[in-house]
Amino acid sequence: MAFRVGVGESDFANLRRSDQYYVDKTDIIYELVEETENKVTLFTRPRRFGKTLMMSMMLNFFSIRKDSREIFEGLKITEHEEFCEKWMNQYPVLFLSFKDIEGETFDGAYKMLKTRLADVCKEWDFLLEESKVNPADREIFEKIMFKTAEEDEVKNSLKTITRMAYAVYGKKVILLIDEYDVPLAKAGEKNTAENQYYSSMLDVIRGIMGTSLKDNEFLEFAVITGCLRIAKESIFTGTNNFASYSVLDEDFSEYFGFSETEVEKMLAVADQRDKRDVIKEWYDGYVFGSGLVYCPWDVMNYMSALKKRKDARPKNYWKNTSHNGILFTFVKRTDFKVKGKFEILMNGGTIVQTISDELAYDTLHSSEDNLWSVILMAGYLTKADAREEGETVSLKIPNREIASIFEDTVVRLFKDTMDDSARKLMMEALWKGDEQGGARIISDLLWKTISYHDYHEDYYHAFLAGIFVGMGYEVESNKEKGLGRPDILLKDDDNRRAIIIEAKKSKREADMDKDCDQAIDQIFTEKYGEGLYGYTQILCYGISFFQKQAKVKKSP
Repeated sequence: MAFRVGVGESDFANLRRSDQYYVDKTDIIYELVEETENKVTLFTRPRRFGKTLMMSMMLNFFSIRKDSREIFEGLKITEHEEFCEKWMNQYPVLFLSFKDIEGETFDGAYKMLKTRLADVCKEWDFLLEESKVNPADREIFEKIMFKTAEEDEVKNSLKTITRMAYAVYGKKVILLIDEYDVPLAKAGEKNTAENQYYSSMLDVIRGIMGTSLKDNEFLEFAVITGCLRIAKESIFTGTNNFASYSVLDEDFSEYFGFSETEVEKMLAVADQRDKRDVIKEWYDGYVFGSGLVYCPWDVMNYMSALKKRKDARPKNYWKNTSHNGILFTFVKRTDFKVKGKFEILMNGGTIVQTISDELAYDTLHSSEDNLWSVILMAGYLTKADAREEGETVSLKIPNREIASIFEDTVVRLFKDTMDDSARKLMMEALWKGDEQGGARIISDLLWKTISYHDYHEDYYHAFLAGIFVGMGYEVESNKEKGLGRPDILLKDDDNRRAIIIEAKKSKREADMDKDCDQAIDQIFTEKYGEGLYGYTQILCYGISFFQKQAKVKKSP
């Protein structure tokens, strides 16, 4: 069978019908229903770890409005024949996602929420034609669908729909809510003294959750996903048989992320066994419960790239899917003094912190422990020892991909705190051909960044690019020129002059001079200066780096 892989497919039915590779996680359904007494289950995991696909899988399995035998054929859940007969396509299922509910103000976000609820009503609009539905519910349902409902009706909306569905089907409703905390996360970002966005959104979300989950006689059970469990606001207070499972919990840990066995099986099917080590280095290392898992989003993206190009290199797939500002905000906090801990982490070490899996979005930044907890729950760190239990745990960076995000954060911090006068002096030295002066200033700038002893060459490239950006020059980084791609091409069109820089990471301090010469040779061998017609001065520099030292050499 040909190996087919889809990227970003969160619709379970589409994934199965298109014959894409699927890592079978269907037994979570059996374990959840048969081995717990949970009325409400909350799963908190970082984004990109398969929560939405899991919810879509549950929707397709339980929904009485679907016939799902074909798409579940051959999967583990079908081994439980009596269970499938009792539960597959036997219950009304109400599914909604809060992932896109955000706005600059509460009014904007509230409109988004009402639109999402209206979309749910459109999916269930056949209920309006059913005689068993209470006329008062029918009227409220129409108001929700046409976005004219009052706030109390919005808060009670899910209970209204479950009551209507129960009246029609004579069966209690399974409720699935995906990314329940996104509206509160977004509200926390926009909350100010002038804009009491968070408290207003919290009131609405708490109302929706409270009426649909607490003492709802029309509810069979509910499954909810998010990044954090919100504790202080007591959204789930009074909910019967409520259970929450985070990255720290052993139960259900195997259903989020890919195990090593699952990745190795996928590589065998795709005939890519030789990529085992590189995938492990880049995308493994997350501790969920007591086991190690890979990030599924990254693995599937890289497998897709390998299908197109056998020699595809791994890269950071998180950059365009997640807001990484929390790291930058954290490292900038001078009151917390966390730079030393960032240094330890970026050098492959571990730190010991007090962690909580119950947090509040309006107080995330109020303490250092809160921020370390968020970074852990969001997947930027993981437990260093899977066997550790309790509130105090050792933390580390899980893999090469997340390490690169920390590197980017340090580069961004460097750019924001860089001394402009030092940059100007450096440029004066480079335009004059002052090798020693340029090397001294670049080394001084490096010393002011977070200490990091395992720099990759691309870190130095980003560091150099960060120095030159915003100084009034045209800066190109790794743009194709001649037969290759120079690390840095800087153009001063007003004065018809340019600088070409090739940077090297030296393995030893003694190699720095030799590496500068190799960098200069590469500039000429690869003809990086081709196309720079009309420039009266073109300076070519080889710059070598060893840890926090820089050496600069100009071509003869």
